[in-house]
Amino acid sequence: METYYKGFAKKEGWETEIADDFKYIGGDMNNQVPIIGKSGYIEVISRFSRIFQEMRVKKMIVDGDNACVIGNYNYEFPNGEKINGDVAEIWTAKNGKLTSLTIFFDTLTFDKNTPKSNN
Repeated sequence: METYYKGFAKKEGWETEIADDFKYIGGDMNNQVPIIGKSGYIEVISRFSRIFQEMRVKKMIVDGDNACVIGNYNYEFPNGEKINGDVAEIWTAKNGKLTSLTIFFDTLTFDKNTPKSNN
């Protein structure tokens, strides 16, 4: 976990901690279908990395292969809005790799400050 978050805060080097069959759920309370696979999660984080400026771990609780982290982020949205917010991050691990992540955060603020795609 610590290696992941050290790299994540720098926006580099965190990818080695992710399992190939990684499962990610987050960003939409109405859609709990996970994104499956390391490459899918890397794509999500590449978009997210454009918005967050700084990240720090406020609290980390590890119990065997399970962990809960409260991450604190400074965001700057494409519209210029800047906020600070916490994200609850629920992890599982197996054989030394992170295998899943479910996150909980203020999706309304993100929706309000992020431009919609024209697709």
